[in-house]
Amino acid sequence: MRRTDDKLIADCQARLGFDMLTGTWTSVVLFALRDGPARPRELRDQIGGISQKVLNETLRRLEHNGLVTRRRYAEAPPRVEYELTAPGRGLLEPIFALGRWSERYADDVLAAQERERPLSH
Repeated sequence: MRRTDDKLIADCQARLGFDMLTGTWTSVVLFALRDGPARPRELRDQIGGISQKVLNETLRRLEHNGLVTRRRYAEAPPRVEYELTAPGRGLLEPIFALGRWSERYADDVLAAQERERPLSH
């Protein structure tokens, strides 16, 4: 993170990377595309619990951010595939690292959450 004097700069480029990973399904969809192009139906079959609507929204957002490309084939019926771009593949490294962190510390975090239940209003 970029600093000026003793303050973090709000528009620091590091925030961009964090923002890319904050979507609930972003990392899951990127991870699902790690082995190559996939059709939306294949992604839904691979990802448990994601609705078609949420998958489509996530894929559109990833495409808008340049993390995946969408390829349409002129076939009947029409076929669409999504594939990671270089920036999308580049996010796999922090996703794998976060997965390793989660395996190591998830139980600790869940235990802390159990100890610190929020007060009801």
